[in-house]
Amino acid sequence: MSTPYIGRLAPSPTGLLHLGHARTFYIAHQHARAANGTLYLRDEDIDPQRSRPEFSAAMREDLLWLGLTWDAELRQSDRLPLYLAALHQLLAAGFAYPCSCSRRDLALSTHAPHEDPAAESDDEPLYNNRCRPTAPVANLSGPVADLINTPRPRSTYRFRTPDQTPSSFTDLNAGPQTFTTSTDFGDFLIWRKPLTSDPSDIGLPSYQLTCVVDDALTAITEVVRGRDLLKSTARQILLQRALNYPTPAYYHCDLLRDSNGVRLAKRHDALALRTLRANGLSPADVLAMF
Repeated sequence: MSTPYIGRLAPSPTGLLHLGHARTFYIAHQHARAANGTLYLRDEDIDPQRSRPEFSAAMREDLLWLGLTWDAELRQSDRLPLYLAALHQLLAAGFAYPCSCSRRDLALSTHAPHEDPAAESDDEPLYNNRCRPTAPVANLSGPVADLINTPRPRSTYRFRTPDQTPSSFTDLNAGPQTFTTSTDFGDFLIWRKPLTSDPSDIGLPSYQLTCVVDDALTAITEVVRGRDLLKSTARQILLQRALNYPTPAYYHCDLLRDSNGVRLAKRHDALALRTLRANGLSPADVLAMF
């Protein structure tokens, strides 16, 4: 018997869903329903400074209005212990290390990743390895031991990528892809340090880590998302291997663009589903715009 299909819709409640989101989620919905599979709605509300309850409510209403349904829900803000456990595992195996670099330090770095202009990725700078240990962690000490022995991270942490190593996959829409560490991306953030001294503040896991953990623990078989995340997939495959997780299939949708050829983003309020709906468009009208 073949593995049952499990997919996900993964909106982030930091703004209203726009037409580009809608097409990606529509494709994910179609794939799941065509395979008679299971579809999760994953509320990626992990960042309390940017996520808003009203956007979570709006995204559910807008998806249902468009005719998209799901079979189960989860919220990332409920799953911090799972992400912390993954961080512990990566540190204990020497795949991660603490980083004290500030945003200003990173901004002053002269390193920049080689970009695929077609991907138009919102990418982090190529890290200059300033805090990277000279060798993988063998004897746990300092901040690493502190985290293993206590539940509260005290630092920012990065995933240690193998030097000059290709991370390859075949995308079901974009075809064969290869990104090389040290050239296309470097050691990347997996955890951001706490912003307060409150014991309940354990910091925040990065998108890369939460995505990998959630995809694995919900047994996702196919990830449908935008082409701007192709490089993130290369990073996430390295995380999956380090955590002994399976790698799902990937389908990266082409990006929708506005009349000026710029890819749609949450700043495009005129193309938000809520706005289109208020202007009298029907779900069929919106689907016809794909």
